[in-house]
Amino acid sequence: MIKDIKILAIETSCDETAAAVVVNGREVLSNIISSQIDIHTKFGGVVPEVASRKHIEAIGIVVERALEKADVTLEDIDAVAVTYGPGLVGALLVGVQYAKGLSYGLKKPLIGVNHIEGHISANFIQYKDLEPPFVCLVVSGGHTFVVYMKDYGEFEVLGQTRDDAAGEAFDKVARAIGLGYPGGPKIDKISREGNEEAIAFPRANFHDKDSLDFSFSGIKSAVLNYLNKMNMKGEEINRADIAASFQKAVVDVLVDNAIKACKLKRVDKIAIAGGVASNSHLRESMVKEGDKNGIKVLFPDPILCTDNAAMIGSAAYFEFLKERIAPLELNAIPNLKLGER
Repeated sequence: MIKDIKILAIETSCDETAAAVVVNGREVLSNIISSQIDIHTKFGGVVPEVASRKHIEAIGIVVERALEKADVTLEDIDAVAVTYGPGLVGALLVGVQYAKGLSYGLKKPLIGVNHIEGHISANFIQYKDLEPPFVCLVVSGGHTFVVYMKDYGEFEVLGQTRDDAAGEAFDKVARAIGLGYPGGPKIDKISREGNEEAIAFPRANFHDKDSLDFSFSGIKSAVLNYLNKMNMKGEEINRADIAASFQKAVVDVLVDNAIKACKLKRVDKIAIAGGVASNSHLRESMVKEGDKNGIKVLFPDPILCTDNAAMIGSAAYFEFLKERIAPLELNAIPNLKLGER
């Protein structure tokens, strides 16, 4: 009988301090998240130095709660996993150093996990029978990728943002129209009251027509220009219409590139991951276009879309099976690329 592998996973790449215990990459025994949203809201975005200090304060408590909820001890753990990039360097270092200390003290293997691979792996928790190959659209505050997952731990980046990530554009536009931080959920909510056809915001066009890359800086600038024009004319600004029209422009591009990627790789499954994967319009549009093209669209629960440690534990399990054990010299790599080891 094959022994179950229990992994204690730690995630501190941005402003969530998280720890989880995951069995065999699919079963979550605990998934504890300590969010800093309330702290950073007053600054209008994440302040890296503040995030790092809060991680230091929270990480011990969060790990203890994860073990308690999972009803396991540190001795029951088979490996310690941690996000080591990409992300904010100070925030990453808190998790990496803590995980290294645990690994050394317990004499248990240390597994370094790419944060983006973690987001993709959230789908293995949600869909227990999901197997590669499939296409994944990763959309968050810091990342926008369309990826072909050939096998566990093997990725081909088909397209990525050339400037702002989609979630970053949501935050900037939300701030511009006075909705505040975090922008994604606020734009999603107010958009339900607006007309998505009210304003024709642009979609990025590249010289290479086959490109699956994204660009959201132009649409953000178009929103700012529209606001300036309306203010100069003294005309009333309808925030709901702006939010709905902006959201549609972003989602149209995300959906179009994701469907193109599936056709390119001849796969009939696409998994969506990252914080923006919780966006209701993105979910509805992806399912609609997926149905038209015979493509099954998969979404994790919202708790698995946000930064969390369960997804890191899932990704770590498949690294563990491939004996990709990290040395104790493991360091934070804030600009770590997808697929790099």
